[in-house]
Order: sequence, then structure tokens, then C-alpha cells
Amino acid sequence: MPNTQQTARINDVLHRIHRDLSSPLTGAGLARVAAYSEQHFHRLFKRVTGESLHCYIRRVRLEHGANLLMFEPLTPIRDIALKCGYNSLASFTRVFTQQFGISPGRWRTQERPHTQPYMADPEIAAGAERIKGGALPQPDLIELPDQPVAYVRHLGYGRSIRNAWQILQAWATAEKRPFEKQIGLHHSNPAWTPLHRCRYVACLVIDRPVARRGLVNSMVIPGGLYARFRFVGQYGELLPWITRLQDEWLVASGLKSGATPAFAEYQRNQFLDPEERFELLYFQPVQFY
Repeated sequence: MPNTQQTARINDVLHRIHRDLSSPLTGAGLARVAAYSEQHFHRLFKRVTGESLHCYIRRVRLEHGANLLMFEPLTPIRDIALKCGYNSLASFTRVFTQQFGISPGRWRTQERPHTQPYMADPEIAAGAERIKGGALPQPDLIELPDQPVAYVRHLGYGRSIRNAWQILQAWATAEKRPFEKQIGLHHSNPAWTPLHRCRYVACLVIDRPVARRGLVNSMVIPGGLYARFRFVGQYGELLPWITRLQDEWLVASGLKSGATPAFAEYQRNQFLDPEERFELLYFQPVQFY
């Protein structure tokens, strides 16, 4: 098992990857971020994340591309390929087709598979049925500043996320920090990424730097323009609400999805609440161009 220092350094690399997926993300460059030799870095990255560096970068770039194709219908596919770090349209088309089973063009024209992976979960399927007739809340458009946070990464979307929050809560208690402004960062779109592969980050807004890094690390959630939605409900309903937000509101809004991850700011955290209910503000990054 990797030690806390190794985990912290790989977390630095993950933050660097997700900060700009269009930039060159070479093994040598990312090894320098982690301050390891390239050979050791590749071994350690797979041990911490469960994926090779190449597979991880390819997957998150293609998931980002799938989002952009869906929510930016007027952006040329070649430009989307560039935003995802592919200089060649042919190479982007080839790897996208390998990943999703259809070409980027067919994905954009709604010929993608209609079943979301998360609907195989009976509680989420029940949640989708409960919210089906409800009106989607109307958002505010707000400009957010950068937010420094302490965080714990988690692989998988389900009740196991509670483990990440418990670790962060114990850390806040030990560090005598307030455990008030809790943020869940959504790196993956569960509408087409299997739940066990989704990347979630439990975050706590901080007012001073993290002195000792390890299982808990620090980063900055980028500011910018966000659409802010308010959701209230119970476990199983949030993912269907997010899918509706993207399928209905974002497509009709005329705005484009931003490059940074969406996140939820909890007033009531379903992963810690005894009744598994949530009250939260959901921030969808958007841009005009």
C-alpha cells in the first residue's frame, strides 16, 4: 500500500491533470510534478489510482469530450478534440469510438446508448421515478472566486463515499477546523460512466493552508461562471436530477459546459445524514464561448 506522502504526491498529479485536460500530459512532466523518477512514478500512479497513467488520462479526456459533444452542439468536433488534448481529429475519433462504441458524430446526434449505467442501481432507478414529474429548479448565474479546500479523493459513487467524509471530518476535528462548508466535487458524469469508476472528491473549504499533507491534501477549486441550482431530496435522487439539469436546462440555455468539474455545496450531506437526505446547492460550470 502507498504511504501518505506518496498518496499526496499522486494527488498533486491528479489535480494537475484535471486542471487542464487540453495541455500536454506526459509521463516525464507529471513525474516531475510528483518529484519521482518516471519509472517509479508510473508504478506508483497505478498503485494509487488502480489505472495506468495512459488509461487514466485517456478515460478522463474522453469523458470530457463526451460532455462537450452533448452540450456544445455547434462547436466543431475538431475543436472539441483539441480541448481534450487530441491534436488529430482522426486519433480522437478512433479512441472515442473504442471507448463508447460509436463515433463522436453519432454520439452528438443522439445515437448514443439511451440507458444510463446508474439506472442498474435499484435505489437510483427509484429516485429517477420519484423526480420524473417534478419541475427542474431555475438557476442563478453567479461568478465564484477561487476556493481553497482540503480534500479526500474517492473512487466509486455510492454509499461508500461516506468513508471519505468520515476521514475528512476526523481530520477537521483533529486540526480544530470548522466542518461547515462541505463540497462534493464531481469529476465524472455517471450518465455514461459506471458508478464504480466515477471519481468523487470530498472537500472542506479552509481558511488556512494544510500543514501536513497525506491522506488529506489541499487544492483550489477554480472560480468562474456557474449556474447554481438548489436541490432537496433523499439518497438516489441527486444523479437523476443532475442528468435532467444537463439534458434539459443546459442544452436549452444557449450556454456551454465549463471545463472545470461541477460540485455540490451541502447544507445537509446525504452521506452523513442519518436519514440520508440532502439539501444542497449544485454548481454547474458554464461559459458563453
